[in-house]
Amino acid sequence: MKVGIVGAGSIAFGTAALVEQQGHKVTLWSPSGERTRALARGEALVAQGAIQGTFHPAVATSAADLVAGAEALVIALPAYGHKTVLDAVAPHIAPSQIVIFSSHASFGALYLSRLLAARGISIPIVAWGTTAVTGRQSSQTSVNVNTVRKQVDLATVPAPSSDLGLSVCQSLFGDRFRDRGSLLAIALSNLNPQNHMGIALGNMTRMERGESWSQGQNVTPNVGRLLEDLDKERIAIATKLGLEVRDIFQHFHLSFHVPISSISQMNQEMHDAGNGGSGPTTADSRYVTEDVPFGLVMTAKIGRLAGHPAELHEAGVRLFSAMYGRDFTEENDLLNALDLDAMSLDELKGLCRDGFATA
Repeated sequence: MKVGIVGAGSIAFGTAALVEQQGHKVTLWSPSGERTRALARGEALVAQGAIQGTFHPAVATSAADLVAGAEALVIALPAYGHKTVLDAVAPHIAPSQIVIFSSHASFGALYLSRLLAARGISIPIVAWGTTAVTGRQSSQTSVNVNTVRKQVDLATVPAPSSDLGLSVCQSLFGDRFRDRGSLLAIALSNLNPQNHMGIALGNMTRMERGESWSQGQNVTPNVGRLLEDLDKERIAIATKLGLEVRDIFQHFHLSFHVPISSISQMNQEMHDAGNGGSGPTTADSRYVTEDVPFGLVMTAKIGRLAGHPAELHEAGVRLFSAMYGRDFTEENDLLNALDLDAMSLDELKGLCRDGFATA
């Protein structure tokens, strides 16, 4: 298949390597064009780590160019860029295409559904609970892939397209997907916001000072217990809604291949195996600027809708807003555009199942 990937960071590069390794053809589009300049000149993309090889993705010059040449589109950039790129690609999407969010945040799939419905179009929109790969971009032509996840949860909107959504993902990325059957479940399946909240709170001075530090090693027992309690809140909301989602122990076990233990111990084992990752070296990190407004805020809103407030998540939003002198709730342009606060729980459930009705 011909796959267009929106983004040019570590996840986009790692995803491109995975897709081409599976035998498909990739085109990348960076909205700014900065990170794809070398690839556009014909230089190869070199992957190291869990994926090793030299790849040759093409580079699109515009959103229209990317969409025109693709059978499937993958959104692979931070959530604070989702609304802008969705506004750019939506006018060009055809009824025969499919869009995949790697990963999904703040009901971006519903925002895209609404944009397409206004054009009279309904297509399969696949939302992942996390990315298929993790890694770090080491240059404009290289990426170090830390891990390729054994399992990624997904859901497709509208629900009758679920079989097609799963089939396309398996073809492009391998047999590593579990269909959770509900976009609402996927909204509660991304563990990065809660995990990054605890890690950032426990290591903020390291981030501000620009220190080099091991993330896994610094998930100490106290930080680990905070992550476990944050996870209990998320699981309780899912249970209240009758949804099945993976817990934090399954997440680290399936993503980083360590035996189940306490979260701190699992991270120590990741560190000892050389797979603990590096912590952010700046306070201007997606651990806060993406995961707070587009992760913690969303989970807190779902908790309130479900009648099961997520007090630790709510506190995290307030703490980080105070630390950064910003209102992170207001920075979520997707939820604000959808006016989630004006929806009832039943209305949200219906949209998560059917998407927006075409005009």
